[in-house]
Amino acid sequence: MTLEATVSLGWVNTVIAAAQRLSVDADKLLTTAGLPAAARKQERWPIDDITRLWHAAERCTNDPGFGLKVGAEFTPMSISGVGFALQSAATLREAVVMVQRYQRLISDGGRFQVLAGQAATWLVYHPRQGKLAFSPYQIEAVLAAVVGFASWVTGTRMQPLRVQFSQARLGPLPGYQAVFQCPVEFEQAFSGVLMDNAVLDQPLPQADPQLAQVHERYSTARLAALSMSSVSVPEMKQWLATRLGPNLPRRSMAAKALGISERTLARRLREQGHTFDGLLDEVRQVRALQAVADTHASLPAIAESLGFAEVSTFYRAFRRWTGLSPGRWRKLQS
Repeated sequence: MTLEATVSLGWVNTVIAAAQRLSVDADKLLTTAGLPAAARKQERWPIDDITRLWHAAERCTNDPGFGLKVGAEFTPMSISGVGFALQSAATLREAVVMVQRYQRLISDGGRFQVLAGQAATWLVYHPRQGKLAFSPYQIEAVLAAVVGFASWVTGTRMQPLRVQFSQARLGPLPGYQAVFQCPVEFEQAFSGVLMDNAVLDQPLPQADPQLAQVHERYSTARLAALSMSSVSVPEMKQWLATRLGPNLPRRSMAAKALGISERTLARRLREQGHTFDGLLDEVRQVRALQAVADTHASLPAIAESLGFAEVSTFYRAFRRWTGLSPGRWRKLQS
């Protein structure tokens, strides 16, 4: 994981290509989204940028079925290395497990949960949005992509037992029936696809154990490389700033959010010349200077809001940062 969710360029290009098939130029789409043309050269996009792209596609295409179209045209080629590994899997269920394992390489803006029953299994999608609320078209695209990929990899028209969305219906019901070929319900407890266990466990026609191992090693190496670069100092400081309060964010919390150990987090920060405590101190300093200079809050209240157990501790930290007491600093700023 990363502290800020990101998405692969492959998924971004899938959205852009779908818009182009509806006669919407890529440059127009990016301009409408408020994104520079150079964004297409980025290997990973922040999740909020892909959300902006989706909202722009909604406006530019004016097509309530746009999300379904994106997902229905999804193939392993859309996700390159991961896609090749999936199509080499022994069964569709094994491919689902691989999706869970390598989800980050496609996007860490969501995760799949498998709820297995005696006769059927739910594949539940949990979005992980950023500051911007996900476009409902994004959710529709993901579930349509599940069915589209299953059809592609099995070589047959996949027909789930049921599909449901936690959101309201966006377009005419026949559009959903055309994509899913099964009952579709809306405004439910979760978004997911219900698959027959016999379908999930049926051997895939392109299964190749040796090729699957080759692709898995490649995907594992890519995942490790992505994890190595997942700890950035600016992002860590932003994460700390959003969680700074009477209860201080802890290194264990950051490590858990990143999906790595505390020791690994400490090592990667050290490689960039920083420590977790040092970054926390920097963030507290910025917040303290702003609060003392720009508000009329009492100094004890500011100390408490920054996680200082004692006002005297806050005073000592402030003198270390500025060489002045908080009161003297406030007078000079005013």
